[in-house]
Amino acid sequence: MYWLISLMTLGLVGLVLTGIYLEMRPDAVARGRRWHRPAIAGNLALFVIAQAALMILGAQEAMANPAVEAAMQGEMSVGMGLALIGAGIPTAFSTVGAGIAVGPIGAASLAAVAEKPEMFGRTLIYLGLAEGIAIYGLVVSI
Repeated sequence: MYWLISLMTLGLVGLVLTGIYLEMRPDAVARGRRWHRPAIAGNLALFVIAQAALMILGAQEAMANPAVEAAMQGEMSVGMGLALIGAGIPTAFSTVGAGIAVGPIGAASLAAVAEKPEMFGRTLIYLGLAEGIAIYGLVVSI
């Protein structure tokens, strides 16, 4: 199990280091060196494969434990599982929607504040309204 976690960590470190290098040296991409695409794809594939293997092996190990099997007898029904999924879906969609809304609003508010600094308070209100979408989803889930 620890070797899978090491592979996941190695994949993430490779992705982060490639991103930092490309951020620090954007001219390397412009000069025609195309090594970054296979590096990113390889590190991402390493991470995803290690994550999938960890989920499969971890689930098998947890189910093989007799204490877990005894605790799971009759406590969770299909209806309760569907209810929990139904409570989580509004939160998930509302936070994704809030993230999609905050991006353009934040960019526009920065442009507006750069031209007129006295607009700062108004732009914060717009950002708060966009972020309120996530709070509405959380309230529905609760």
